[in-house]
Amino acid sequence: MAGNAEPLSPRAKLAVTAGKAAAAVSRAAGRGSGSVIGGRVALKLDPDLLARLATHLDVVLVSATNGKTTTTRLLAEALRANGEVVSNALGANMPAGITSALAGGSEARYGVIEVDEKYLAGVARDVKPKAIALLNLSRDQLDRAAETRMLAEKWREGLAGSDAIIIANADDPLITWAASSCPTVVWVAAGQEWKDDAWSCPSCGGVLQRPAEDWFCGECGFRRPTPTWALSGDHVIDPYGSAWPIQLQLPGRANKSNAAVSAAAAAAFGVDPKVALERMYNVQAVAGRYDVVHFQDRDVRLLLAKNPAGWLETFSLIDGPPTPVILSVNARSADGTDTSWLWDVDYTRLAGHPIRVIGDRKLDLAVRLEVAGLDFQVCRDFDEAVRTSPAGRIEAIANYTAFQDLRRRVGN
Repeated sequence: MAGNAEPLSPRAKLAVTAGKAAAAVSRAAGRGSGSVIGGRVALKLDPDLLARLATHLDVVLVSATNGKTTTTRLLAEALRANGEVVSNALGANMPAGITSALAGGSEARYGVIEVDEKYLAGVARDVKPKAIALLNLSRDQLDRAAETRMLAEKWREGLAGSDAIIIANADDPLITWAASSCPTVVWVAAGQEWKDDAWSCPSCGGVLQRPAEDWFCGECGFRRPTPTWALSGDHVIDPYGSAWPIQLQLPGRANKSNAAVSAAAAAAFGVDPKVALERMYNVQAVAGRYDVVHFQDRDVRLLLAKNPAGWLETFSLIDGPPTPVILSVNARSADGTDTSWLWDVDYTRLAGHPIRVIGDRKLDLAVRLEVAGLDFQVCRDFDEAVRTSPAGRIEAIANYTAFQDLRRRVGN
């Protein structure tokens, strides 16, 4: 078990102080939380600071293409049953942001850390986690993150022989491939709605067979492992066969999947599934996701969808037609500048919804919706989109920077 924090060296103390000062200046200038710039300054002064800040913590890392911020939040809430938690709850998930978060955790027992997919192996080497939760891998920001099979192989190589307990989604072949190089894996049947990035075997390149919920490669024998935890409807089944109810304020099947993985990860730290799942009910929203805001005398629910898999999950939880929908897409560096992924999203699922389109790349999205045969209106901005939407609560779906733009506009 991790213990109390040992006193930092003078160099480390200077780095932490300088980082906090830089973050404060950034906040005062209205440039966000300052966590990233603060972490960069701190790491510049002490490159080993991240490792030093984690020495007293029992750390769990969470990584995935989709759901890692929500899972981090759910898991942090579960572990608070046993002690104080420090976490990068707002999603600053690269080394600089993680360093800023841990700098405020000198009294914490646990570190629950969301990690960007590209940085997982490096952060794991630095913080020596007790557990790592791996949820899913699918196409996202291809100009930055590259092809999913390549990323899975980097995880497989970078985590090989890890001392951490790996909590892995057995239903995702890419996750299974990445985790199977590790000696201790807890397999969770968490489901996989989006399968278009996992039809070929990550081991040999052959075509995967997918009878019902199973999957296997007929050429090399690589197959779905037998899970010890499972999501079953509205329950989590533990290794002893006990069914624990999932009662979340967060909507959708994907969040039940996140809760199932979180319960399995919490159990690795000695938190009973009943306690863990009951505590997860306290989470109402995650960094603005799922919040319902009042704007221009209208109720608007804010939903984040960053890639094809995320859009698919989001379409499954919005209210049905004729609920009005606002779609907003940007292609800034944090989103990935390649918008070709729009053609992988099945927008026909929005048939019957009155649609308003905004964002930096609204014309790209408009072309995609035109091809899908949908009725929509391109609007100048969010204000116009809300003003022209028919009556009823509005579902506003946006990718990453577009989502942040919406949050700023509504003061969320």
